[in-house]
Amino acid sequence: MTLSSAFNIINTSFNAIATQSSTIASNVANANTPGYSRQVANLATTAYNGVTVESITREANVALTAQLNSTTSEAAAQAAISNAMTTLAATVSDSSTSTSSTGSLQNGNSPYAQLANFTSALTTLEAQPNSQSAAHAAVVAAQTVATSLNAGAAAVAEVRTQADQQIATAVSAVNSLLNQFTSVNNSVVSGLASGANVGSLSDQRDSLVTQIAQQIGVTTTVNTNGSMSIFTDSGAPLFESTPLQVTFTPSGALGPDQTGNAVLVNGSPITGASSNMPIQSGAIAGLAQLRDTIAPQYQAQLDQIAGNLMTAFQEKDQSTTMTGLPAQPGLFTTSGATSVPSSANWTGLANAISINASVDPSQGGNPMLLRDGGISDTSNANYTYNTTGAAGYTGRLQQMTSALQAPMSFSSNAGLSTTDSISDYANSSVSWLQAANQRASGNATYQSSLLSSATSALSNATGVNLDAELTHMLTIESSYTASAKLVTTVNSMLTALVNAI
Repeated sequence: MTLSSAFNIINTSFNAIATQSSTIASNVANANTPGYSRQVANLATTAYNGVTVESITREANVALTAQLNSTTSEAAAQAAISNAMTTLAATVSDSSTSTSSTGSLQNGNSPYAQLANFTSALTTLEAQPNSQSAAHAAVVAAQTVATSLNAGAAAVAEVRTQADQQIATAVSAVNSLLNQFTSVNNSVVSGLASGANVGSLSDQRDSLVTQIAQQIGVTTTVNTNGSMSIFTDSGAPLFESTPLQVTFTPSGALGPDQTGNAVLVNGSPITGASSNMPIQSGAIAGLAQLRDTIAPQYQAQLDQIAGNLMTAFQEKDQSTTMTGLPAQPGLFTTSGATSVPSSANWTGLANAISINASVDPSQGGNPMLLRDGGISDTSNANYTYNTTGAAGYTGRLQQMTSALQAPMSFSSNAGLSTTDSISDYANSSVSWLQAANQRASGNATYQSSLLSSATSALSNATGVNLDAELTHMLTIESSYTASAKLVTTVNSMLTALVNAI
């Protein structure tokens, strides 16, 4: 080996050490940067026994990255559901306190709590049928039943409308992220083709995929040229060389009889009943499930309670001369109602139910009509039950009290028993909602824990370990020291040679 070639070998060593040191410095500087993957300078020998940095590669773990994206999507879906369920559950936040020797009265906002109070008020009025104050208290209790149904239905409408708005925001975010992904993906492909270091660009690309996964569950594949393709978790393409357009038309304020619009990818629905490839995770999936399934089911339960209340408290023809008159809304009604709706027309009834103005003192009504009947039409004596005007008449009050405990028919679409008393059905509805809220909260907590574990696992596999980096730096320093000694040695030999001439 000549002294000249020795100098060349030493020079390549210093160049390689500089590149390795720069790579380690970058790793250390980004040790706490989310999504940063450790980079490694790979060495190779040259044709003249020197050393060179052949490439700088990025630590990657495809399986753990896929797991991170999956858990990100699941956590986002469950969080969306849980947040909304908390709002709905607040409408049935009840507590029981023993306030009398007869048992436990309900304190709370739920229909069940208010039905318990209403039943108690009717029982009191039945014991004092000539008491104006007892009658007024019973009317007020009936009003709170209607109000609790109104409030529950309003909460459902609010949750559904907010979910729809959040879907619109999420779709906008997905399109923006896909456009950013296009630019970064193209840079990765061109960088790989030219042999450039694309580690940071790959980090950016993976980060964008994870952000997309928060909105829509995704899977990815990497093509031979380094380009990445993105698909929904149901298999619908989101990005293949170019991004596909995700579209959504906001549904506006959603009423109980309205279905929210679907999210479309390239014109094909990925949410809703008409979707052949419905997404399974991500915030959009959770919001769609909440808007289209969970909240409407609770609405259906409230409507079933309202419909059976109107049916149970309807007033029937009491005449003996004009028999066969149609039943009319009694204590519970809706604005302008002239008949009792059939079960097929109960959708949205919880939003509209109220007490009849004719029995409401605040609207100029007479609360004693609870005892006497004729609430539906004060000018028509055919619907009066207390035909003699007896002060101690309790027949109609007994009918009302019994109506709350009598078996009624309920739709199976509401997800509860199809035969139950109104009171027990309302109790089951409260239990259903509270259980659904607890389940959603538990799922959200569990998925959040899984996400934390997946993030840690990926970080441990591909992130920066400062101890390892510092150890590597010490090794490089030793290499530098050795190279420096070689320089000194070769320089001494060259000096001796020159002096000998």
